[in-house]
Order: sequence, then C-alpha cells, then structure tokens
Amino acid sequence: MAPEPLGVSHLKNKDDSDEEKDVNYSWTSAPYHAVGRRFSPLVVALVGLPARGKTVLAHKLQRFLSWKGHSVRVFSVSNYRRKHIELYNSHDLFRADNKEAYEIRKQSAREAMEDTSDWLKSHGDIAILDGTNVTEEARSHVNDYFVKKYGFRIMFVECVCDDEYIISQNIKDILQFSKDYEEMSSEKALDDLLRKIEHYMDVYETINKKSEAQYSYIKFFNAGEEVSMNKINGPGLGDIVTFISNFKPQSKTLYFSRHGESENNVLGKIGGDADLSPRGATYATALAKHMNDASIANLRVWTSHKKRTIQTAQNIIAPKEHLAALDELDAGVCEGLTYEEMQEKYPQEFAWRDQDKLRYRYPWGESYIDIMNRLEQVILELERDENLLVISHQAVLRCILGYFLDKNLDELPYINVPLHTIIKLTTEGYKCRLEFIKLNVECVDTYRKQPKTISTSRTTEEALKTVPYHLEELNDLWNLMKDSPLTSDLFKP
Repeated sequence: MAPEPLGVSHLKNKDDSDEEKDVNYSWTSAPYHAVGRRFSPLVVALVGLPARGKTVLAHKLQRFLSWKGHSVRVFSVSNYRRKHIELYNSHDLFRADNKEAYEIRKQSAREAMEDTSDWLKSHGDIAILDGTNVTEEARSHVNDYFVKKYGFRIMFVECVCDDEYIISQNIKDILQFSKDYEEMSSEKALDDLLRKIEHYMDVYETINKKSEAQYSYIKFFNAGEEVSMNKINGPGLGDIVTFISNFKPQSKTLYFSRHGESENNVLGKIGGDADLSPRGATYATALAKHMNDASIANLRVWTSHKKRTIQTAQNIIAPKEHLAALDELDAGVCEGLTYEEMQEKYPQEFAWRDQDKLRYRYPWGESYIDIMNRLEQVILELERDENLLVISHQAVLRCILGYFLDKNLDELPYINVPLHTIIKLTTEGYKCRLEFIKLNVECVDTYRKQPKTISTSRTTEEALKTVPYHLEELNDLWNLMKDSPLTSDLFKP
C-alpha cells in the first residue's frame, strides 16, 4: 500500500477508519452535564438580517473547511421553507404578526436543525446552519437543541452591516441568484426584499455581550472591516477564525496561468528548474501582450521561485512577487526523471502514486497534501484580493482551482490545467465561473490520466499507457517549429 504523508489521516472517509469508529460518542441523548465536550461535533449557526452576506459566508466557509480536511455541510433554513411554500410571492411571510407563516418558518427551522443533528451524529465534523436567528430567544432555542440535547458544541457567527454600498451589492446578488425572486419583476422583487428586511429589523436583537456571554461567537462587521469574538477555543474553531478574519465577500476576478512550456516539459521530465523552451518564451511574450493590452486596474503578479515562472512574467507591466509557496511539487528522488525512467527505476513508487495521487509523497519529496498545507496563506490572500495574476505550476494550480471550484479532494490531482492558457476566474456570490483563454502558441500536452491498472504487479506497458507524448531531444523541437505554420516564419532568412 502507498505510504501516506504524516498528518493527513483526517482526509480519509470516516467509514474507512476503525480507530475513528471506536471513539465515536453515542449522540442519541446527551444530558446537560455533557455540555463542554471539546471534541464533539460543532454547529456554526449564522445570525443576521437578510442581505448581510450570511449565505455567501456560509458556503465559502464550508469550502475552506472542506479543503482543510473537515467533513462539513451547510443546512439552509430557506431551502426547508421552500419545501413548504414552493412559490414565494410576498414579504408577508416574514411579518412577526403573521401567525400561520410563523408556524411554517418555525417548522422549517426545526427540520433544518433535525437534519443537522442527524448528519452530525452519523457523518460530520462541522455543520453550518444558515438562518437568521435574529432574536435572543431564537439563539437560546438553537443552543438548547444542539448543546443540551445532543452535547454538540455551538458557535454563532453574526454578520453585521450598516454600510449602504455593501448592503446594496448584497441585495443585487440576492435579486439575481435567489430562487424566491425568479418569477418576479425586478421592481417588485426589490420592493419585496426591502420590506422583508424591515420585518426582520422590527425584531432584530444583536448578540448581547452580557446576556449572551456564555456563547462562543464571532461578530463580522461590514464585510471584514472589523471582527470581534468571544470564548473561541476548541478543535476546529481556529480554522473558522482564520478564514473569517481574512474573508472579503465582494465579487472579484483572478487570473491563473502555468509557466510557458519549459525545456523539461518538452522532454517529459518531472520537476526541476529548467528554462523556458523557445515556444515557452513565445508564450511569455503573448501573455504579456494580452495582460498589458487588457489594462487591468491595479494588476499584480505572483510567481513561484522557479526560473520558468519568473521568465514567463518578465514582460508583464505590473508589480511582481515571487512566493516559495507557489513552487511546483517537489518530486524528491524522482526530480528530473521522465515517467518512463521512474517506471524503470522505481516501479513500486510509480504504482503507489497512481493508487493515491492525493496523499502519495515522493521519497524525500512532497505530496499534494503538502502543497495544500503550504498554500493556506495564499488561499486566504486570494480570498481577500482581486485583479491578481498567479503564474505557477500544474500541481499547485490544481490545488488552487480545486479549492475555488469546491472539488472533492481526490479530484484535485486530475484537474486539467493546460499550458499556454490563461484561466480567468470570476466569483458570483459563493460560486465561481471559469473562462479558459488559449493563446495561439503551440506546446506539449502534459496531462496524464489515471491508468486503469494501478497495482504494483502491472506491466510496464500498463503503467505507461497514459503517459503524454514528449520529445527525446531538444533539437527535435527546432525541427517541429520549422514545420509549424505558427513558427515557421522565425526560420526564414
């Protein structure tokens, strides 16, 4: 079986771990004296008025915690309410004096909480309850249900906002993406949402630091302008605080690119610190022209410490930083080898890597998990910033794009990140949209699918079946360029 990196056992499915099964508590009932279990599942309950960014925060927090290896799920009270009222047609549903509607909303919250507790008892580490919880009474009820009844831990996260611009942007997002307003005219939807907010404001009680001092909570003001917290301790809470302290919910655009084709890419070699090939240098020129012509305001460029990324960025007119965290996966004893050479020298290692590419660590090298660990600060900065161009490497960009796309961790090592392509990522609420801009410069294809046969007893032919084509000598590249319509003019006298 493949050796696994230290510190990644939390990434395994819980059903695969006998040790984890042995320490599971029985959550069928938990008397009040059970309160305070430091390692029990955690409920993160959102608090706040509509259009304060709760849902975006809930889903982005879920994405970050999942990427960190936690088992996390969001339970949205609104989704349960929609099961009872399929076609939303009026803000009257949220009036405090509407008793019938109040019972529907109360039932919806109860069903969300029941599903949350059922999931935590059988599957999860952290559940995020996306609701309003705008009164002390509501928060007390949520606390009693999860803490006193089941012995779970709870932390409230309140989104507070009095910045009119931020609120207006949140309202635009709700009107664009919420299912409640799909069938309404824009004018009616805006009026309805504003009235809904007024109904909640009539009863809203912010978390009180005196009467609710017993709770763990975070207050998130004006989309990150200020963060305050109370009684933050215990497993998992540090990751939550780290994310919320760095989170900026505004829409943004980020750009990503691998370095131009390198000499090692041409030869099919793993890792190393090679220079760009002639075609890679051509891509660097084309990339610079594309980005410079785009005149992106306040554009900044991040590269790794490797020569091929620095050379790719050199003609772009923008401030540049070189980050070790963006360096390519260290292949250890396999640095500079082709896949064919790796199969010849280390066939067992080659098979182990194909069996579990996410967790496999090269001897004296790294795994994808190691890359994810060193990328945490980069990810947090990307959550804060915009108009960034990140020029890095295949494995690193797989981890970053996998994060933003909320991919299953085992999918990360197989995301296709082609050479000579700009990837434009635009955030839309808590979702992301990708645009691939292929520049007209030829290059090798370095993508390798997982082979069907991954056992250590496989044949060489089976092991190398999905290895991409590469050249044997750099001189062969010049012959290809002479024959290519894209580069043949370079060789004319």
